[in-house]
Amino acid sequence: MAYVIGIDCGTGSTKTVLFDENGKIISSAAMEYPIYQPQNGYAEQNPIDWKNAMLDTLKKVISTSGVDKKAIKGIGISGQMHGLVMLDKDNNVIRNSIIWCDQRTSAEVEQMNRIVGHEKFMEITANPALTGWTASKILWVRNNEPENYEKCRHILLPKDYLRFILTGEYATDVSDASGMQLLNVSKRCWSRKICDLLEIDMEMLPKVYESCQVTGTLRKEIAEMLGLEESVIVAGGAGDNAAAALGTGVYEDGKAFTTIGTSGVVFAHTSSPVIDSKGRVHTCCAAIPNSWHVMGVTQAAGLSLKWFRDNFCTSEKETADLLNKDAYYIMDKEAESVPIGAEKLIYLPYLMGERTPHLDPYARGVFFGLSSFHTKKHMLRAIMEGVSYSLRDCIEVFREMNIEITDMAACGGGGTSQLWRSMLADIYNCNVNTVDSKEGPALGSAILAMVACGIYRSVPEACKAVVKTDKIQYSNEKNSKAYEKYYSLYKEIYSALELEFKKLSLI
Repeated sequence: MAYVIGIDCGTGSTKTVLFDENGKIISSAAMEYPIYQPQNGYAEQNPIDWKNAMLDTLKKVISTSGVDKKAIKGIGISGQMHGLVMLDKDNNVIRNSIIWCDQRTSAEVEQMNRIVGHEKFMEITANPALTGWTASKILWVRNNEPENYEKCRHILLPKDYLRFILTGEYATDVSDASGMQLLNVSKRCWSRKICDLLEIDMEMLPKVYESCQVTGTLRKEIAEMLGLEESVIVAGGAGDNAAAALGTGVYEDGKAFTTIGTSGVVFAHTSSPVIDSKGRVHTCCAAIPNSWHVMGVTQAAGLSLKWFRDNFCTSEKETADLLNKDAYYIMDKEAESVPIGAEKLIYLPYLMGERTPHLDPYARGVFFGLSSFHTKKHMLRAIMEGVSYSLRDCIEVFREMNIEITDMAACGGGGTSQLWRSMLADIYNCNVNTVDSKEGPALGSAILAMVACGIYRSVPEACKAVVKTDKIQYSNEKNSKAYEKYYSLYKEIYSALELEFKKLSLI
C-alpha cells in the first residue's frame, strides 16, 4: 500500500492529512494562525506562521500514523490563492504576505487598466484587473514600499512558499498562477506581454507546472526532520478551490461545487476557457491538464459567521464547551428555530468588499430591516441566508454564460451544516450532495500527488477511484418559492447602496 500527504494552507489554519492510495484518511492535524489587519480593508499573514504550521502538522501526522515511512511516496499542496510572498536574495521573507481578501490596491488596479487596458487583461489573463489578486499587490509594494521591492528576488504564492521550504524549488502550478494576473490563461504560461507592460521582472516568477506534475523532491534536512525518504516527490498542487474541486469529484463538464470556508465559492469545470465579458466571475486553469474552470466568489462567507461568533456569541461558545460541541453547532440550532427570511431581516455579506457579481472593494456588510423585534438568532439566520444569496448570484452569472450545472456538491466548513446545505439546495433550486471525505482541498492535493507518483494514470481516473458521494440534500419547491421573494429584494439592496459605499470610504 502506498501513501501520500495532502497539505492545505488555508486562511485560518494549515491542515495536513495522510491518505492511503484509496483516499482513506490515516491521520490528520491542523494548526491555526492569525490574520493581521493594520488598517481597514487590509489583510496580511506571516508566511513563517504557515511554515511552522506545515512542519508541525507534518511531524504530528507522520509520527501518529503508524505506517511505514518508506511507503509515503508523495506530497501535494493546496493553498489560499492570490497571496503575495516576497523573498530576498537569501530567501528570507521580506514582509508579511498581503493575502487574498486585502482590498488596499484600488489605485494599482486603475494603474493597471491605464497601462494594459481592460480588454487586454481579459484577452490574456481571462479576468479584469482585480484588487485581491497578486499583480496589483506587487505594484502596491513597488509604489508604497520601494525599499522592500528593491530587496525582492523571488515572488511566490502561499502554497509555493511551502513548496520552497520542502524542496528548495521556486515553482507554481497553472491553477494558482491563474490568480496572479500575470499568466496567459489559455496558453497556460507566463505572459511576457503583461509582465513587460507592468515592468515586472519575469526572473522573479517561479516556474509553472501542471498541477499533477512532479516539481521536486524533499531537501535532505527536511527529509531527515520528518523521517521520510529524500525521494518523496512534491506535486505541482493547486489553488485551494481547484484542489477542492478534485476532492469533491468535480473533474468534467456539468459538475460544480459550492464551498463555504472563510470565503464562499461556486466553481464549475469547463473543457475550454469560457470568459464572462463583464468580469463578474473568474476563469482560471483547472488542476487537470487542458481544462479550465469558472469561479464566482463572495469574500466573506464563513468569515461573516466567524466574525459574528467571535464578537457576539460568548454564551453560545460557553454552552458549546459545556456540551462538548462546536459553537457553530449551537448557532446552527438557534438559526434553525427562525423561519425562512429571518422574519424580514436580510444580510449583505460584504465585510471585505465583494468580487461576484459586484467587483467592489468599497462594499461593506449590511443588516437590512433590523428592528427591535429581532434577536441574535434572527441575525444568525440572516447571515447564513445572505451568504447563500450571494452564492446564488454566482449561479446566475454561470447561467448567463450557458454553463450548465447538473451535479452540485458542497464542501468546506459550511458544507458540514445540514441547515446551510438545505438553504443552498432551496435557494439554488437544485439538489446538493456531499462526498464521504470532508477534506476537500487536502484530498484534492493528495490526488494530484497520487498521479504525480504514478499510482493513477490521470486525475479523472484518480477522482473516480477515490471520491464517493455521501449524502444528497434535495431541494424543496415550497421553500424555494419563499426564498425567491427575499432573494429578489436582496439583489436590489446593493444597487441602492453602491454609491453610498464609495462615499463612506472617502470620509
